[in-house]
Amino acid sequence: MLITTYLINSIQLNQPIPNMFTIDAHLDLSMNALEWNRDLRRPLAEINEREIGLTDKPDRAKATVSLPELRKGNVGLVVATQIGRYVAPGNTLPGWHSPEQAWAQTQGQVAWYKAMEEDGEMVQVNDLPGLEKHIKLWSGGESNQNKPIGYILSLEGADSIVTIGHLERAYNYGLRAVGPAHYGPGRYANGTDATGKMGAKGLELLREMERLNIILDATHLCDDAFWQALDHFNGHIWASHNLCRALVNHNRQYSDEMIEELINRGAVIGAALDAWMMVPNWIRGVSDPKAMNCNLEVMINHVDHICQIAGNALHVGMGTDLDGAFGREQCPYDLETIADLQKIPALLKNRGYAGTDIENMMHGNWLRFLRKSWK
Repeated sequence: MLITTYLINSIQLNQPIPNMFTIDAHLDLSMNALEWNRDLRRPLAEINEREIGLTDKPDRAKATVSLPELRKGNVGLVVATQIGRYVAPGNTLPGWHSPEQAWAQTQGQVAWYKAMEEDGEMVQVNDLPGLEKHIKLWSGGESNQNKPIGYILSLEGADSIVTIGHLERAYNYGLRAVGPAHYGPGRYANGTDATGKMGAKGLELLREMERLNIILDATHLCDDAFWQALDHFNGHIWASHNLCRALVNHNRQYSDEMIEELINRGAVIGAALDAWMMVPNWIRGVSDPKAMNCNLEVMINHVDHICQIAGNALHVGMGTDLDGAFGREQCPYDLETIADLQKIPALLKNRGYAGTDIENMMHGNWLRFLRKSWK
């Protein structure tokens, strides 16, 4: 179905677009704080200056995310991750050599979020009253300077869930979404660049997630596990950071058939800003965003593709992954910091999306999803 949209409602043809409240459904904040050793409370320029000359990570001195930049960009609510992969002998991916070590890593990440809460920098959002209170705070019209960034806690890859009983322990400290897999083979599901269905442990994990009303993040599930998970899970499903296989042909992306099924299940798909997912033939560590013509317009192409499949703009949001082990070297060349997400409404407007559509894609679709999930 082709969408025909008109510039109506809150955004008119001759009006500037306001600094729009934005929800980002995927940021690896605690990973950056602990593994990259970034004090995310500091100005971004200071973080990058301190990393000049470091070569241990590919994005040193090229960071795009900090708490002040989130406030500057009116990104007041994020889905923030824990991540700790277990790697079996022979697995060449980086990770921990036991699930218990991976669990301990995620507990350190929780401790960092709690420290940010104690410092007034962040606040955990884990139920409907808390969500409404936070949205009211960020909608009051006051300066964002002293507002805490709201975060919904998510687990990217379930390897660190030592036993199924650990999932309820995690729920009790605020975990509200789980992606069963990340890259490669996992303890509960196979992820990007792997194949194969979920075993008995994976299906048990899905049942416990459904009992606890934990959101299933379908991101990173390999095709076999994706279809199996959707067949067995009757709870709420989203895809925090994904793009389209029709535009960049890789198993990390969603096929049109997968997108259609997510839409049928009421899911929202977060648009990612990792360059290798945005443009074809990207070579990590070699390709340059400008040379590859990778800009924010390319992300709009993926967004529009999903909207055309849906026949509406109700199933796309922001899920940037902008701090997911890459920086300016591997993101759109017209984005310097996460605050530049405020360029997106004008790009959507230029594509003919209505004001209501734009508001939905910047925050409204995620809010609708959460209100339904947590009612």
